[in-house]
Amino acid sequence: MENSQIEDQEALHTEEGLVHKLEFDTRNVDLQSIVPNPSIRDYMAKKLPFLSRKKRAAVLICIFSGREGELRVILTRRSMKLSSHPGDVALPGGKMDEGDVDDSATALREATEEIGMDPGLVRVVANLEPFISSNLLRVVPVVGLLSRVDDFMPVLNADEVDAIFDAPLEMFLEEDGRHKCVEKEWENWKYGCHLFEIETEQGNFVVGGLTASILIRAASIIYQRPPSFDQNLQDFSQLQWTLSCSK
Repeated sequence: MENSQIEDQEALHTEEGLVHKLEFDTRNVDLQSIVPNPSIRDYMAKKLPFLSRKKRAAVLICIFSGREGELRVILTRRSMKLSSHPGDVALPGGKMDEGDVDDSATALREATEEIGMDPGLVRVVANLEPFISSNLLRVVPVVGLLSRVDDFMPVLNADEVDAIFDAPLEMFLEEDGRHKCVEKEWENWKYGCHLFEIETEQGNFVVGGLTASILIRAASIIYQRPPSFDQNLQDFSQLQWTLSCSK
């Protein structure tokens, strides 16, 4: 491994190093590089600023440093009481409210409501490009750092969440026994759905769908490398952007 790569890896294990890397990488990642298809890129640039709040949502990618210095991300399992995606693994988040000033406010408010996260503990460092969910919401991932993880005392809202756990962020780039991609269809269009199995002290979970796609993207930016697994099939969000701009 070259010295520059070693230095990059070491920088990820300090808060300031990670903040600098995220701010630099996301500031220099524009629509042209993340969306190479010019038709989709133009569509996103024109449509996103005018989206109704009813069609917007945000999720919090809350990252902290684990005991061995590895980066970890907080995840939840949605309550079985919910009408939408009950029992699925998700990032804290939800639809934008009228009182939310921006996507970061939405993500932090939802994290407070769902898991008792104190917004004062989270340092928001970047917003990623929006994804399209299965119910066709435009979802903005908000990256935040939790430096004082011991100060976070989860309080679960039983109506929305029935479990909280964390996972190593880098696992969403690895092709090993925990990852698989299944082919699905939406209105006769094929797309890929990535699934990651994880064993934790809280139980065994499967991270898939939109959440998996978002974490693949976040990990790719933070670790500055593509996943080791095949991405020949578009995921659901990529498929929807393609179809949207062709209308």
